[in-house]
Amino acid sequence: MKVKEELDKLGLLNAVIELGMVDIQGEISKIQYKQLNDNLRSSGLEIIEDKNTILVERIKVLIIEMIHYTEETPKVNYSDYLSEKLGLEYTYLSGLFKEVKGITIQQYIINNKIERVKELLIYEEVNLSEISYLLHYSSVAHLSNQFRKVTGISPSSYKELKLRPRDFLEKL
Repeated sequence: MKVKEELDKLGLLNAVIELGMVDIQGEISKIQYKQLNDNLRSSGLEIIEDKNTILVERIKVLIIEMIHYTEETPKVNYSDYLSEKLGLEYTYLSGLFKEVKGITIQQYIINNKIERVKELLIYEEVNLSEISYLLHYSSVAHLSNQFRKVTGISPSSYKELKLRPRDFLEKL
């Protein structure tokens, strides 16, 4: 099910849809709201109304976009980027994120970067040096250390595990 199709079915044609967020322009009736909520829930999605949770979701979307969908080097660091995009002080965003998610924004960024490293190791034909550059690590050693800290194995071991799981497991 596509969110746009559900909105169209309910006559909510003027909605603005972005990654992880829908802004419905105008009024929505209680019946439309309930129907939309039920249809989204049946697809594993939910409507979020709490302002703090919405803000945390916006932070997550910005981080995911920056790490997974943008290849250009950011002109500012993550904290400045998030503050600029959301129009709020980073200390406020950081505290709220920690309160709602239970981890820091920095840890969330690291986790997403490691997930991107995994994708690049398996599906792209790039080496660790190129991955390090693409994800703005200061060095391959820094990337490798962070990867090992998060996953418990080295990037090369991970790649071997994914490419030849049976052979890798026999070595253990």
